[in-house]
Amino acid sequence: MVVEAALVMAQIPFELEELPSKPGTPLTDEFRTVNPWAQLPTLVSPDGETLTECAAILIHLAAVAPERRLGPAPGTAAHGQLARWLVFTSVNVYEGVLRRGYSYRFTDDPNGHEAVKSAAIRRLREAFAVLEQAVESPYFLGESMTVLDVYVAMLWLWAGAERESHPRLEALTNRVRRDAVVGPVWRKHFGSR
Repeated sequence: MVVEAALVMAQIPFELEELPSKPGTPLTDEFRTVNPWAQLPTLVSPDGETLTECAAILIHLAAVAPERRLGPAPGTAAHGQLARWLVFTSVNVYEGVLRRGYSYRFTDDPNGHEAVKSAAIRRLREAFAVLEQAVESPYFLGESMTVLDVYVAMLWLWAGAERESHPRLEALTNRVRRDAVVGPVWRKHFGSR
């Protein structure tokens, strides 16, 4: 959802190919030729260049469409903060969501799946506590929504029952879901959630 929303925010024409991404659903061998790690999202440019890793895709899209203000201008201190928090979110929150949903990828011990899930939930909660303190009002980097805000809001929704009370993250998510540009993409993927 977040890469689709970023493309819409950037007003970059794209063709969306949705692939099954539910836990346990294998991706095709054809997809593995594009992304050997077989993870979504994957962005293929018109010239055939492949970008993977959500944070990298978002940083790239913010840089190629600076007039759309998906993030601060490259080379600025604020852009450094965008990169910092996108990477933090990918490494700590997105990875926690993956460990919770795909515990079998993180241990070869079939009796260890519940321990992996439990540790993932603990780390998700710890990472959200850090993000709760970092978010400014109304958005992470100040007065304008960036791709970081959309990414964090999506992951906040995904965390579901693992969420603790974080009013700043809840308010941020509400602003993202109501945004005139991002809102339609949000509703397409998540309905009214």
